[in-house]
Amino acid sequence: MASIGMLSVEDQSAIEEHLKDFLGKAESQWAALVDRGGNLFAEHGETGPLDMTILCALAAGSFSATRELAKRLGEDEFTALYHEGKGVSILMTALDHECLLVTVFSDQTNIGLVRFYSQQISPQLNEVLKKASEAPDDGLKIDAEFNEGGAIIS
Repeated sequence: MASIGMLSVEDQSAIEEHLKDFLGKAESQWAALVDRGGNLFAEHGETGPLDMTILCALAAGSFSATRELAKRLGEDEFTALYHEGKGVSILMTALDHECLLVTVFSDQTNIGLVRFYSQQISPQLNEVLKKASEAPDDGLKIDAEFNEGGAIIS
């Protein structure tokens, strides 16, 4: 399955709006769109002083390990991974284009509620990801030549 590459400003905005709506319905603290390499593409919510880039990398690694467990059991992959803590829990949901929806929520929220709304938002996020993956890659173009020292040659 292809990865998404770069997101446009419109794609980023659409994803953030979906995450905002999801957080309200799921009564969760924080949600993010992360690729399977742990790169954070979009997020919404509050987690205080936590370093969410590290959390995203660890979540992706955890999901990769779970993917291997699924294969050992004859499944392509598990669609969700849940870690329950005493005060904070996390749900990771597989999306298309090698992405994950990562949701952090407190013990005041029911996992069933988070799971239900993550299943509701997944098709919407997948649609944005599909659109982004099909967009032409214009790439970064530089119309200048450089000498060995890095100076621009006119």
